[in-house]
This record gives sequence, C-alpha cells and structure tokens, in this order.
Amino acid sequence: MPACSIHPVLPTHAAISTPPPAGTSQRQWEIDALRGLMLVLMTLTHLPTRLTDPLGQPFGFVSAAEGFVLLSAYVSGLVYSRLAQRQGIGAMRRAFAQRVFKVWLAQAATLLFLFTIIAGLGVRIEQPAVTNLLTYYLAQPREAFISGLLLVYEPPLLDILPMYIFFMLLSPWVLGFALRRGWVGVMTASVLLWALAQFGLSEWIYGLAVRFFGLSVPFGEMGAFNTFGWQFLWFAGMCLGAGRQAPGAKPLRFPAWVIALAGVIALHCLVWRHLGEHGQAPFGGDVELNLLFDKWLLGPLRIVNLAALGVLAVRFGPALIERLPRLRPLEAMGSASLPVFCAHLVAVLLTLAVFGDSHTARTPWGDALLLVTVFAWLYGVARVTLASERRPSGGGGAG
Repeated sequence: MPACSIHPVLPTHAAISTPPPAGTSQRQWEIDALRGLMLVLMTLTHLPTRLTDPLGQPFGFVSAAEGFVLLSAYVSGLVYSRLAQRQGIGAMRRAFAQRVFKVWLAQAATLLFLFTIIAGLGVRIEQPAVTNLLTYYLAQPREAFISGLLLVYEPPLLDILPMYIFFMLLSPWVLGFALRRGWVGVMTASVLLWALAQFGLSEWIYGLAVRFFGLSVPFGEMGAFNTFGWQFLWFAGMCLGAGRQAPGAKPLRFPAWVIALAGVIALHCLVWRHLGEHGQAPFGGDVELNLLFDKWLLGPLRIVNLAALGVLAVRFGPALIERLPRLRPLEAMGSASLPVFCAHLVAVLLTLAVFGDSHTARTPWGDALLLVTVFAWLYGVARVTLASERRPSGGGGAG
C-alpha cells in the first residue's frame, strides 16, 4: 500500500496523551460530498426503477457500496487516529464504542420497521417482493427477531450495517496495534483473510458454528456481503486515513506509469460494463469467471478496478474539485450518512411493499415522481439531523 503509512505513528506514551488544541474539530467537505454521492447511487440501485440497471455499478465493475465502505473507513482512520494521538488509546476506544452503539440502534430500529410495518403490508396485500425478502422471518419470527438484533440474521438490504458494526468493533484494537507497531502486520493479516475468504472461509466457520453451537440460521440468511473478504477494504481505508495523520505525511503521489495503467484499466472496465453484451455480469453465465469480479466476495479483479479508480481520483480529483461548485445537498447527506442510509432503506422497503420489485411498474413520469420524492425525503432527513447535531456542539463525527 504505497499511500499508507506502514510505520508506527505513536512511538511514545507522550505522543498519545497530548490534549487536543481548541477548535480542531473539522470536516473535509469533499469527502462528505463523495459519501453523499455514494448514498445517491445506492438509492438509485435499490429503488426498482428504470434507472436501476444502467446506474448500477456506473463506473465499471464497482458499486457504490465499495466506495461508501472505503470512504467511511478512511474517515474513521483519520478521525480516530487523530483522537488517539491527542487524547490517548482509551479515548479512541470509547469513541468507537459509542459509535458502534449508535449504529446498532439504527440497525435495530430499521429491523423493527421491516418486521412490523413492511412485513404487515407485505402479508396483507400478498406482495411477493416483501414475502420473498422475509422468508426466514415469516417462518421463524421469534428466532429471526432475536438473531436479527444479535446481527446473526441479516435480511437482504439490511446486511451492510451489521458488517459495519463488526468492523468497528475490531477497529479500536487493530488501530491501537497499528499506531504503535505499524500497519505491515495488520495489512498482511487482512490480505490473508481476504484470500481465505475466496476459498470458503466463511462457509467453514459457519459449519463449525452449526456443529458446536447449534446455530440454526441458514447460511443464506446471514447477509450477502462476505465479511472476511470485505474487511480488507475496511482496513485498507483505515490505513489510508491513519496515514494522513502520521508525522510528516506527504501528499499522495503516483508515478506516471501507474496513473496511465490506472486510466487504461478504468476505461476498459467502464466500456466493458456499459457496452459489453452481458451488462453487470462481465462474463455472462460463466459463474467461475464472474467470481473474479464478484461483489459479495470482493473478487480480485474488482479490487483492481477499484484501485484504478482510486488512483485516478487521487491524481485528478483535487483539480476537478477546484473547478466544480460545492454540492451542498450531497455534503449534507454525506455528513449525516447514518440517518440518511437508514432513511433510504425505509424508502426502498416502502416502495417494494407498495409497487413490488418490477423496474417497469410505473410510467417514466411515475419513476421521476418517485425519485424526486425519495431524494427530497433523504435531503430533509439530512438537514434535520445536522440541525439537531449543531445545537449542543457543532462538531462532526466519523463514519
């Protein structure tokens, strides 16, 4: 990881116990705008409209989920490593714990909404888009409810936050280790776990849980994202963010040949995705080859595509930002990413309950009205959230 500081940045106790100077809370508006863009793209992907397929994976064989997780990890590494340097490892761990609890409450509230209002609507009107989503819950409601709160049962669409919580539970210990001893060991272990995930690590651990603990939740109901694969993206993002806080950190630079290669890869994947005959499935019906770009496992070629886009963003992003106007609605949604993410799930679930999952259930004007209504709702949630957060303190948080 050339852009990631691999050396310890907390060599002494004094370095982690220095109090923070006044007025140091700050946000990077361009990061918030990018997170807001990822939320917009996720909403367009999840809402069943005519835009779902063309705007799914719009930049190649990379989705908004990768961008959102990577940006969230980057901000976490930036903010929490800064906190550790100024107030100590203990303060950093407490801040992570508070954030984890907040995210868990958001997940629990969304689950309750799904299990009550959405499930009730789906059953009453016999909506397959909902009943198929809740097969396990409708069959085993009590067990599904308990295991859902324990983040074991993860219904479709509600499987991102449990993964996020798991990463944040690990992060204070991983970050504390990396800040003292460097990131080489952390990233080596992360790459190894990612590689094992490509060959069935999750299935093997699930088998052990069934054998020794009697786990009864089906493997297919435990979320589409492979946590052991996606942890690599999270810790790579944290490494990048923490590296920006390292003493003497320099601006990221890439050799010209790396930028040129990244451009070729990104352009090739973009053309392949939108002009290829198979659309979002790069190799059509060839399951084995498609695993190379697999989203849920975070396949190797998917990482290559994402890395190429990242190199281009680092190289050309600053100049582009200087020429573009600030997009305040995107910034607002990115700043309030957790409430907006949950609000987008509410909108998607209500749409599925009322209209089903057909992309052509409405006229084009109906799709336009639906999208305008949903994005007005998301922006309203962002504005209300930010206004409420400004009253007591005015500071921004991570994640």
